[in-house]
Amino acid sequence: MNWSVISNETDASLLREKSFDPSVKALFIFKHSTRCSISSVAKDRLERSWKLDTDTYPAFYVDVLTARPLSNKIADEFNVRHESPQLIILKEGKVIYTASHSEISYSEILTIINN
Repeated sequence: MNWSVISNETDASLLREKSFDPSVKALFIFKHSTRCSISSVAKDRLERSWKLDTDTYPAFYVDVLTARPLSNKIADEFNVRHESPQLIILKEGKVIYTASHSEISYSEILTIINN
């Protein structure tokens, strides 16, 4: 899995815009705490399951410990409560899925993006 790391508010501002790109079917944002074992497990499970093309389904990574203001901006921008770990999926500027902790499920992700 190829994560694109976002670490500043300029990068975050481009996420909504990128989700409108016709070549992007859905855009993923994963908010991760490197000090949290639950977050590490969720990230590892997601990476081991991931079979989606990251050109069509770009995946972005935010380290909430080093970029907490950015993580908060994403929560505000997309009107989702901040959590970590957290997966947010965007399509055409709108959140179509959000999950945190053990609720992050690759099979559920596939169901969401294929509908």
